[in-house]
Amino acid sequence: MPITRRELLAGGAALTANFPTIARAATRVQLRLLETSDLHMFVLDWDYYHARPDPTVGLNKIASLVAEARAQTQDALLFDNGDLLQGSPLGDYVARLGGLGPGAHPVFRAMNHMRYDVATPGNHEFNFGLDFLERALSGAAFPYVGANIERADGSAFLPPFRILTRRLMDDGGVSRELRIGVIGFAPPQIMIWDKAHLEGRLRCGDMVAAARRHVPILRAQCDILVALCHSGIDARAAAGAENACLQIAAIPGVDAIMMGHAHRVFPGPDYTGVEGVDAERGTLAGVPAVMPGFWGSHLGVIDLTLARDGDRWTVDRFRTEARPIYQRETGKVIALADADPTIATIVAAEHDATRRWVDEPIGEIATPLFSYFVWIGIDPVGALVNAAQLAYVRPLLEGTPHAGLPLLSAIAPFRAGYTPDSYIDLGPGPVALRDVADIYPYPNALVAVRVTGAALREWLECAARVFRRVDRDATGPQLLIDRRTPSYHFDVIAGLQYRIDLSAPARYDASGNLRPDAARIVDLRYGGSAVDPAQEFIVVTNNYRADGGGKFPGLDGRSVVLRAPDSNRDAVERFLRRGGAIPDARPWSFAPLGRRVTIAFDSAPAAVRRLAETPGLRATTREDAGYLRYEYDLA
Repeated sequence: MPITRRELLAGGAALTANFPTIARAATRVQLRLLETSDLHMFVLDWDYYHARPDPTVGLNKIASLVAEARAQTQDALLFDNGDLLQGSPLGDYVARLGGLGPGAHPVFRAMNHMRYDVATPGNHEFNFGLDFLERALSGAAFPYVGANIERADGSAFLPPFRILTRRLMDDGGVSRELRIGVIGFAPPQIMIWDKAHLEGRLRCGDMVAAARRHVPILRAQCDILVALCHSGIDARAAAGAENACLQIAAIPGVDAIMMGHAHRVFPGPDYTGVEGVDAERGTLAGVPAVMPGFWGSHLGVIDLTLARDGDRWTVDRFRTEARPIYQRETGKVIALADADPTIATIVAAEHDATRRWVDEPIGEIATPLFSYFVWIGIDPVGALVNAAQLAYVRPLLEGTPHAGLPLLSAIAPFRAGYTPDSYIDLGPGPVALRDVADIYPYPNALVAVRVTGAALREWLECAARVFRRVDRDATGPQLLIDRRTPSYHFDVIAGLQYRIDLSAPARYDASGNLRPDAARIVDLRYGGSAVDPAQEFIVVTNNYRADGGGKFPGLDGRSVVLRAPDSNRDAVERFLRRGGAIPDARPWSFAPLGRRVTIAFDSAPAAVRRLAETPGLRATTREDAGYLRYEYDLA
């Protein structure tokens, strides 16, 4: 349900309509709202993949910022906005090897120590199954809310909202009781992304519809309403959208929005120019909002000045801020927060066990593996994963009706620049479990789908939306990557040969919407011959993609022919243990443009060590965010 101009104007006017009355009011109170989101089990400032401290992550760093933020005001509430339980080897260890036993999940032990007030689940909370999630949530000493999630029989999975009663001191020194309503929302796509875990057990509906249903009920019972939305911002979001915070903010009665899911920082430049968004002041439809990055990079802060207007409280003034735990200066990381040592003590047993687990050697590699240059088709890491997936699935298809069909494998790059340090770089030699976890960080299940040649072309067209369109006649370097599309949507399909025409417009936009007259995939071949649109193939992928993740055309779960008992990461581990050879395969390249065109993309400064292995690529300038810019000439 796209947001209307009337809703945007009404939302923006909500904060200004009361100013004449508020200006005469004598009673005001201050309330600080604090938020974490998308922690992904980065509980400590430790890099399990490289066995070293990491000053850019960690709930233990956030804990110090929380203590500081609380010390600056009399009244503060602390919320978590989801994607907490999965995302690092520590999370994998607890879920798959360590279990939960009689005690609370280690992250909840840490959060209980930090005195969280309310939380809502994100989509990754469901990755390890519903039973594990419910056991884990039982260890939280604070309530969870979820207004658009229910059990399959219609009963509540979580309460839709919670009302916190707090006494706040007003500016006259009088104690005032406030009722703070907190409501939570998760993206309905969890039913696609974790279909195997949730089908027949849960239902997750449209966030905006749930907000319109529950917000008036909650608003009638509270003085201030805070929405925890595990969601981002999309001004064109329709019904069932993944990123619907702007639409929820426009619903009358919402006083503050806590965001997440998109791994962005708000306020900040990422959403500059979006209608209804003030990216500098930090508002959606006039409502104060914040998004605190990911992995513990920032603490979200919203300061509200509430004024008494007759028998109700209204927002008089506000300030939003995302406080970082570090900054980069000339490529160096400067820590801005100390680690709370108590957090390390609380999770010490699981942390030490995880370190021993990921240290286990599993094999050796003969050639370097790095992910610095995936955007120009150089991806030995992707070649490894595709080879491992093919080796795993091929024997499982023997004797089935699908055995005679061409077998392909699809993989997207995961470590391709979330941060300047988020890349793979392994030299020849021993490989440990930590390396496999770094190569494939998600707990996806290995799946195979049956598709036609026509569907393959659309699959690749959708993946190619990651690239900007280039101008053949431009004389200077042109940026290559459209950052609105995450790297994990750039699927490369091994077993095919194809080219991508950058001079053509993308057939699909960043939201997955079709542009019927556009096409970028050219010279699509299998075994040297042009792919017949009617020919059928088996493609090995993961459950996220096969069940509809990323809105790839034709991938909605109905084409699945195999759901393996193991994960994609398990396939990579098995392949390396058996000493499988990594092919020097490059399924795609850029189509010739008839003249020299220079493209530019950002990668790690450390990538310069691999330039000798990559002819035609050169490093240029260092970017403010800590990346190095690289240029590449297309003939």
